[in-house]
Amino acid sequence: MIVVMVCMYVSRLLFHMDSATHTLQHRMSVKLWPPSQSTRLMLVERMTKNFITPSFISRKYGLLSKEEAEEDAKKIEEVAFTAANQHYEKQPDGDGSSAVQIYAKESSRLMLEVLKRGPRVQEDEEVAVTADKDAATTANVFDISGGRRAFISGEEAGEVLKPLEVPGNSYTRICFSNRSFGLEAAHVAEPILLSIKDQLTEVDLSDFVAGRPESEALEVMNIFSSALEGCNLRYLNLSNNALGEKGVRAFGKLLKTQNNLEELYLINDGISEEAARAVCELIPSTEKLKVLHFHNNMTGDEGAVAIAEMVKRSTVLEDFRCSSTRVGLEGGVALAEALGSCNHLRKLDLRDNMFGVGAAIALSKSLSAFADLTEVYLSYLNLEDEGAEALANALKECAPSLEVLDMAGNDITAKGASSFAACIAAKQFITKLNLAENELKDDGAILIAKAIEVGCGQLNEVDLNTNAIRRAGARLLAQTVVDKPGFKSLNINGNYISDEGIDEVKDIFKGMPNVLESLDENDPDGEDLDEDAKEEDEEGDNEDELESKLKGLEIKHEE
Repeated sequence: MIVVMVCMYVSRLLFHMDSATHTLQHRMSVKLWPPSQSTRLMLVERMTKNFITPSFISRKYGLLSKEEAEEDAKKIEEVAFTAANQHYEKQPDGDGSSAVQIYAKESSRLMLEVLKRGPRVQEDEEVAVTADKDAATTANVFDISGGRRAFISGEEAGEVLKPLEVPGNSYTRICFSNRSFGLEAAHVAEPILLSIKDQLTEVDLSDFVAGRPESEALEVMNIFSSALEGCNLRYLNLSNNALGEKGVRAFGKLLKTQNNLEELYLINDGISEEAARAVCELIPSTEKLKVLHFHNNMTGDEGAVAIAEMVKRSTVLEDFRCSSTRVGLEGGVALAEALGSCNHLRKLDLRDNMFGVGAAIALSKSLSAFADLTEVYLSYLNLEDEGAEALANALKECAPSLEVLDMAGNDITAKGASSFAACIAAKQFITKLNLAENELKDDGAILIAKAIEVGCGQLNEVDLNTNAIRRAGARLLAQTVVDKPGFKSLNINGNYISDEGIDEVKDIFKGMPNVLESLDENDPDGEDLDEDAKEEDEEGDNEDELESKLKGLEIKHEE
C-alpha cells in the first residue's frame, strides 16, 4: 500500500537520519525531533514520487501532474510538521518519538486525501459539469412522490400530470412512486405516457398500486406496461408492488423491450421462484446492467438459481443486492459462481440468507475477480469460522480499495478472528467495520484491535456489540480507535464488560462522549455458555494476563 509505505518511510527516515547519532548511542540519548531540513526535503521528494507513480489508486482517481504533486507534497509536509511540532512543544517526551509518529501519520493521512481527490484540474472540470447537470436535471425530472402516501383519483391525475402534456417538454425521468393509481387514474395516465415514452430514460413506478385489490392492481400494471412498451430505459424501479409472478408478467410488454437497462430494482416485490424465472425470461438483455437489487423477497434456492443466470449475463454489474431473500446453500452456491463473471463489482449485499459454509467457500473462490470492490455486506449468513475465514482470506488478497466490511451475526469465534485481523490490516481505505453479534470474546477483540492499530487510517466506525467481550478487549478497542482521525462511532454494547471496565472505556472517550455508543445493555455478570469459558471463569478472569500474552502480536502487511 502506497500510504503505508510512506508512513513506514517517514518513521525509518527520522529514526535513522543521523548515523553519527547511532554511533554515539551508547554514550548519549537519541534525539528524534525536530528533523533536519534535508530530511524534510527527502520526505517531500518521496511523496511527490508516489503521487506521479501509476497505481491502483491513480487508476481510480487519476494521476497528478509533477507540478501539482510537488505543490501538494510541500503543503502536506508543512501541515504534518506543524502538527507534530505543536505536540512536541506541549508534551515533550525526551527523544521526540511521539512527535515522529504524529508526523508520519499526518503525512500519510493527508497524502491519502490527495490521492483520493485526484488531479485538481479534473476536479474543477467535474464541479462545473456537475453544476450544469444539476440545472439540467431539475428540468428533466417529473416527480409526484412528495407528500403523503395516498390514492390518486382520475381527476387529480389529470391535474397532476398536466406538465407532461406540454408540447416540447424535456422530461426524461418520471417518478410516480408513493401515489396509488387505480383504473381511472391509469386510463388518464395512459395517453400521456404514450406521448412521451420515446424520450424517457428513467421510470420509477415503485409503490404505485398500494392498497388496490389484486385484480385492479394487475390491470393498472398492464395499462402502464402497454403505454411504456418500447421505451429505451436505462433505469427501472418496480419495487414495493407485491408483484409476484402475476405482477411480473403484467409488466411483460415493458420488460420484453428493454435491451439497455443499467439499473433494475425489484425490492420487496414478492419475487418467488416462479417470479424470478419470469424476470429472467422476460428481460432480453442485461449486458449493460450495472445495478440489480432483489432485497426482501421470497426467492428461495430455485429462484436464486434463476437470478444467477441473469447475473452471469450481467458482466458489467457493479452493485448487486440479494439480501433477505430466503436463499440457502444451493442458491447461494449458484449466485456465488455466477458472480465470478462480474469483475467490475463494487458493492455486494447478500445479507440475511441461509448460505452456510458451502456457499461461503464458493463465494470466496469468486472474490478474486473483484478488484474494484468497495462495500461488502455478508452478515447473518450462517458462515461460522470455516466460511468466514475462507472469505476473509480471499478478501485480503483482492479489493484493495475496500471501505465497508459487514459480517455480523455469523458465529465467528476468536479462531476465525485471526484471518479477519490479517484482512483488516491490509485494508487501508476501510471506513466501517461491523462484526457485531459474533463470538469473538476478548481473544478475538484484541486481535481485531491490533489489526486496526497497524493501519486503517480512514476507519471511522466499528461495531463489535454482543461478542462476549470483557474488560481487556473493550479497553484495548477503545484505546486503539480513540486516536483515529475523524473516528465517529464505537459500539461495544451487549458485552460482558465489568463496571471497572465500563469506567475505563468512558474515561478514554471523556473528551468525545458522542463517539462511544450506549452501554446500557452490557452485562458485567455475563457468563459464557461453552465449557472453555466456564473453565476460565473457574480459574478467574485474569484480563491483564490475557492482554500481556497478546501484547506482542504483530500483523504483517504484504506489499
